[in-house]
Amino acid sequence: MLVALVLAAATGLAAAAELTVSAAASLSNAFKEIGSAFEAANPGTRVQFNFAASGSLLQQIAQGAPVDVFASADQETMDQAERRRLVRADSRADFAANSLVVVVPRDAAATPTALADLVAPAYRHVAIGVPASVPVGRYTQAVLEKAQLWAPIAAKMIGAQTVRQALDYVARGEVEAGFVYGTDAALMPDRVKVAFTVPTETPVRYPIAVVAASAHAADAQRFAAYVLASPAQATLRRFGFAKP
Repeated sequence: MLVALVLAAATGLAAAAELTVSAAASLSNAFKEIGSAFEAANPGTRVQFNFAASGSLLQQIAQGAPVDVFASADQETMDQAERRRLVRADSRADFAANSLVVVVPRDAAATPTALADLVAPAYRHVAIGVPASVPVGRYTQAVLEKAQLWAPIAAKMIGAQTVRQALDYVARGEVEAGFVYGTDAALMPDRVKVAFTVPTETPVRYPIAVVAASAHAADAQRFAAYVLASPAQATLRRFGFAKP
């Protein structure tokens, strides 16, 4: 009987759907909670997350990584995924919005109030996500170029591989300022403070889509739909994300 029970349990585990969700680093906290709630509502389905910069996640999918759902922090990365037919266009939907902010260490002696202030000698190092792969870096570059400040501030740039790395640089006092999302800044109120919010010409909106090569297409679609439903949306609001 014991052997039969063990075999039955093993069979059940083998039959469980294992979803891999590749999501932007800024979604880490909210998605972990959403994933647990999804599993509770869908017994037998497990969710494994892969958090990184959206551009890096896109490259992983392009190279054949076994991913079921992709959630990026910008439209451009998802547009690339759609053009390359790496995601199902009919499953794409925006599910959250964010804001770009400048943060400084909590105990900073000076706090900038505008982008031009970052040109001052007091700000020797500025953390910025690498624009080629990190959406927050692209948003940052766009606003600085429009303000004709990209060249002087880029000269002070400490490149971050994710928005969370940029946040860590500021929290540890390794840079005098950094560009992150509002939701990330809110995670460390005891170590960083928001200097000001930066208006972006392109809204910071997060799309989600089912990966075309998903081996669990039905479960992947179910997860994407769950992210758009009220319980998950309430979780996103609690972590500071706005409606798209």
